[in-house]
Amino acid sequence: METKKRTHVVVPEELIREVDRLSGKRKRSQFITRAIKREIQRLNYIMAVKETTGAWEEKDHPELKDGSESWVRKLRDEDKKRLKDFK
Repeated sequence: METKKRTHVVVPEELIREVDRLSGKRKRSQFITRAIKREIQRLNYIMAVKETTGAWEEKDHPELKDGSESWVRKLRDEDKKRLKDFK
């Protein structure tokens, strides 16, 4: 079971009214928890993208020089041929 902790957060009244309208007063904590989780995921994603910017070097992936679609098509064609030869 997930440990929970009560906290005090100051939020503009208009936001609380909107949360209550969308989720109901008895589900306010659940609504806010889901919103916080989504925002944390979004910010972690942005941070990961920034940290890895420039990690991909085209010279390290010559198989993609004609584009990823062409590379995937080639792989699929090779699989079809291999499977056909297997039968």
